Amino acid sequence: MEATPPSPSSSSSLASPTSMEFYDFLDRMRNPASLDLVRSIKSFIVSFSFYPANPENDGKKVQDFFMTMEVALRDHPLWAGASDNEIDCAMEGLEKYVMTKLFSRTFACSPEDTKFDREIAEKISLLQTFLRPEHLDIPAVLRNEASWLLAEKELQKMNSFKAPREKLQCIMNCCRVINNLLLNASMSENHVLAGADDFLPVLIYVTIKANPPELHSNLRFIQLYRRQAKLISEAAYYLTNLISAKSFIADLNARSLSINEIEFEENMQAARGANKLAHDEPDPAVEEMAVRRRQGNPGPSFTMSDKERIMKAIAGRSTYPFMEAKAGELTVGDVERLLGIYKDVVNKYAHLSEAFRQLSLSKPEFHHLEGTGGLFAQPPQASIRKDKESIQGRGE
Repeated sequence: MEATPPSPSSSSSLASPTSMEFYDFLDRMRNPASLDLVRSIKSFIVSFSFYPANPENDGKKVQDFFMTMEVALRDHPLWAGASDNEIDCAMEGLEKYVMTKLFSRTFACSPEDTKFDREIAEKISLLQTFLRPEHLDIPAVLRNEASWLLAEKELQKMNSFKAPREKLQCIMNCCRVINNLLLNASMSENHVLAGADDFLPVLIYVTIKANPPELHSNLRFIQLYRRQAKLISEAAYYLTNLISAKSFIADLNARSLSINEIEFEENMQAARGANKLAHDEPDPAVEEMAVRRRQGNPGPSFTMSDKERIMKAIAGRSTYPFMEAKAGELTVGDVERLLGIYKDVVNKYAHLSEAFRQLSLSKPEFHHLEGTGGLFAQPPQASIRKDKESIQGRGE
């Protein structure tokens, strides 16, 4: 039988505020009596720059240092008679301080991690264009867009923090939203909870919709640098599930979903075409015109053949499966695909608008306005000077 998500109360320490603990730790470190501790911390941080990055070894060094410092804190006069909770708060402050200082040295420090981050983000961006809840067999009773959006936003916050505890807190908040959704469904809709069989598909879908930046590196950072004594119970359960969701997405294919294999490949190909369009370099004709304008020489405007070539190039880069559809044939499930196609159209419109903006700003395009004598016509400067000299010569 699948394990069920633990109660949020089982990890109350993670839910406590972190800022007070951190500032209390800093205040104590400013005390002259803490000089020996300060030296140890600074020495450890500086020593990291002496060695090349090695995530596994670095993680072990950090964990060993945390254990050594915990013993030192318990024996230190500043924490004499301190409770276990007070020592734990001090260690939370120490973890945040050390890992914030070492962040640039320890986060996404290997080319492999960076490559994996990029690959999974690109794959998720393709899946976002067509994946629907039914493809992951998520029951209708668990489909709650408002709750999913809250969970997505928590995951997207993760990359804005530097401390492993705060990154983990974002995962916890996301998973708690999902867990509450499952509990509410079980009570109000008489849905029998199936443990991870219900929880994991929703988490996978939320992760795909959120596409959190540097997902792999964030998870690895938490695994390596969050104090091991804190990766237990609810925290361990939720972290493990998100790692499983990431692995599922990385290996995902048509057989992983409830979708026809041909339909899956067609959708992925269409998404690749749309992404290629969005990230393509500017058309050479547009780029050439932009360069000339920056140099003060607008150059020739687009010819009709240039415009036709751009239009054909843009039109040929993606397909529109709903072009022949009638309104009565559409279903609610088609909304997400239509949204993806809409974004594709907007991207194309933006490229096309830029092309014609350059066209409209080109000097040769305004030749037909010169000499018309209209309201906005400007008389040539040479003519103005001659008229002025003539008037002065007549003494007027």
